[in-house]
Amino acid sequence: MRPFLARNEARRFAPVCHDISIAGEIVGLHDSGAMWWPDEHTLVVADLHFEKGSSFARKGLMLPPYDTAATLEKLAEAIDAFQPTRVIALGDSFHDREGSDRLPVAYRAMLTTLQLGREWIWVTGNHDPIAPVGLCGETVDEVALGGLVFRHEPHGDSPLGEIAGHLHPAARIRRYGRSVRRPCFATDGTRLVLPAFGVFTGGLNVLDEAWGPYFPAREFSVFMLGEGRLYPFTATRLVAD
Repeated sequence: MRPFLARNEARRFAPVCHDISIAGEIVGLHDSGAMWWPDEHTLVVADLHFEKGSSFARKGLMLPPYDTAATLEKLAEAIDAFQPTRVIALGDSFHDREGSDRLPVAYRAMLTTLQLGREWIWVTGNHDPIAPVGLCGETVDEVALGGLVFRHEPHGDSPLGEIAGHLHPAARIRRYGRSVRRPCFATDGTRLVLPAFGVFTGGLNVLDEAWGPYFPAREFSVFMLGEGRLYPFTATRLVAD
């Protein structure tokens, strides 16, 4: 099914992943920022932040009102490429409590079409602690499947098999006199933190002190998002902002 993509666009968004093991489960990391769990036919995304632009507009800060459409198109590409039977959105899917209620009719129709024929799980986040209004899917605080636990914010006690978002991981490297900073996946093999999938989202450097409870002593790796591929680095290769 290609509700929003031309055929050449679908070919460009190739479902090629970098496979890693999290608590013994093999999952794929995609350069879009999505995680693919092939054994469960499950696509996982974090921090969509739908309607962030309209949320800022209500506070007098005008941003181009295209963030939801662009994020939906990106999500549609991932779903079209992987054809999951289940989608898990790891919280902060909407930028505030009223975000789903403000969702324009056209975007609501797009999202509803993406949900057709598949299980959809909304994990609550700090921005959207309640179920979205008028949308299909199950709303949970967290969910355990197989050997993995999916929640919005990682816990500090390093639970085995945790998949989370919330922190918008980003990494910086310096090579050949140049500095490059990009969103990234961050993992130590026991937990995985996904980058924000939304197009109007920033990133927190994985060397920031806020990461201390989750990945101490630089004993972790990152997979920086690139064009059509990922760039893996150990934390010892990274630099602070």
